[in-house]
Amino acid sequence: MTSPTVIEQEPREVFPPTLREVMLRPRWLALLAFSLVVAGVLAWLGQWQLGRAVDTAPAEPGQTEIVQPLADVAQPGAYLPEPLVGQRVEASGRWIAPDFLVVSSRFNDDVEGYWVTGQLRLDGTAVPTSIAVALGWTRDASAAERAAQTLRAQAEADPDAVVAVTGRLISDEGPGRPPAGADPQTMTRMSPAALLGRWTDIDGVSVYRPYITSQTAIGPLDAIDSPAPDERSRVNWLNIFYAAEWAIFAGFALYLWYRLARDAWEKEVEDLEDAEADAAGAAPSTSA
Repeated sequence: MTSPTVIEQEPREVFPPTLREVMLRPRWLALLAFSLVVAGVLAWLGQWQLGRAVDTAPAEPGQTEIVQPLADVAQPGAYLPEPLVGQRVEASGRWIAPDFLVVSSRFNDDVEGYWVTGQLRLDGTAVPTSIAVALGWTRDASAAERAAQTLRAQAEADPDAVVAVTGRLISDEGPGRPPAGADPQTMTRMSPAALLGRWTDIDGVSVYRPYITSQTAIGPLDAIDSPAPDERSRVNWLNIFYAAEWAIFAGFALYLWYRLARDAWEKEVEDLEDAEADAAGAAPSTSA
């Protein structure tokens, strides 16, 4: 008996998708929309940094050399803006007698020495307000201590004496640890915050974050070398660097979407090729 003829059906050829077809799928379009939002935010941050990189209203040359009232330049507790660092100011008040303290590691014309500092209780303020003042410099520690003692005695003898101080307004250097083996009370940085911890009569007192370096020596001290600050450049290169970083991050967000979509496409093509190879290897041979 003749066996019935078996009609073999040719397998349908499956064409792999193109990269464009994969990218146009809803999943990848949604991810593209999210990547565009992220890139837009990063681009906005870059534009914001770029806008801050150029000072469109720089201070007039020599502005820091015009003496201004302290209250017109800074407020108690507030940080000193960079354009105002080194601004010459004037203030008046009375010294708090016990609070003449010595700060070491101070340099005058590259010579290391000491500052004598004091707490100046300002006049004409609504609430009691003080500012730290660097009164003068000496290269010898014992001379600095003697000067501090002399100033304490003078302030105790006439506690209501009003003094006027003119000098540069400088930002807080921040507290620092004393050198190894030194007296724990040693101060190596000019920090009103650190001085505040050792001042007396500070209940309810507002304190300025910056301090004043007196332009003339007060007491048996040498004047502090405090030159005018350098004129600032109108371009802040650090902000330009940050703006470039944000632009790179924005580009990376879009590249990451492309790379993920391409990886998915390549995997799909490889899976189809593997499936076709498996199907060809498992196809039965035809018999006569």
